[in-house]
Order: sequence, then structure tokens, then C-alpha cells
Amino acid sequence: MATKTAIIEKEKKATKASVSGGYLYAVGRRKTAVAQVRLYPDKGNDKHVVNRKDYTEYFPVALQPTLLAPLSALGLSGDFVVSATVKGGGVNAQAEAIRLGVARALLKHDEALRLPLRAEGLLTRDARSVERKKPGLKKARRSPQWSKR
Repeated sequence: MATKTAIIEKEKKATKASVSGGYLYAVGRRKTAVAQVRLYPDKGNDKHVVNRKDYTEYFPVALQPTLLAPLSALGLSGDFVVSATVKGGGVNAQAEAIRLGVARALLKHDEALRLPLRAEGLLTRDARSVERKKPGLKKARRSPQWSKR
């Protein structure tokens, strides 16, 4: 028969995933962009990589802090290296998809990070996407121009 302390120890181990053996994996989405994110423990010389390129080459300067927002909000920017594969969407949607993936991967590392990430709004999946075009209209809502004759 297991004691209460043994059960509590098992729960702590279950909520705090071990990163030493490999990486933490999560998926982030935004509009049509899908990002597969892996968080590796930082060995000191690794850089953040997006689609096999350095993230400073892939994203413009304005979007670079976006994808690392979960790490910087928690003060873990030196602890993990982000490796992401992202497809679809534009650059902004891709950066936000990676941001969501990083936040979800951090939850797998430590469930206690849920409250600070939630307070920053980093765990919310932004479900807005482009509205479909309707028949008889030029765009989703734009009607054809009216002509008298």
C-alpha cells in the first residue's frame, strides 16, 4: 500500500517532465500557420532555429521578441533553445504560432507555469481566421458594384 507522500512524489514527477534526455514538443497554430516546436535544454552554444535557419535571419527584427515572449516572461530565456518547423500563413502568423508552441511546451516542463503564462495571455489560441468567400459576392462580404444601366 502506497503512502500519501509516495503518491505526492509520483504526482510531482508527472507534472515536471524531464528535459535532460531530449526535448519538449508542442504544436502552435495561428490562422493557417502551424508550428511544431521543440525546446531543448541550453548547452551554451546553441541558437534558436526556425525552418533550419537562425531565427534572426528568418524573422524581421520586430517579430523576433514575439516568438521568445514565453521564455522572457518567465525569465527562462537562457535555459532553453527553441527549434521550430513552421508551415503556412504569413510571417506574423508564423511567429505567433511558434509563441503558442513554446508556451505549451513550457507547460509540459512544469505545470506550475500555467498561471504566469495565462496572465500574460500566452496560452490563448487566437482562433481568428479569414472568412470564406460567399457566392455572388466579390469577397467575403463585399458586394458587386451597383450600376444603374
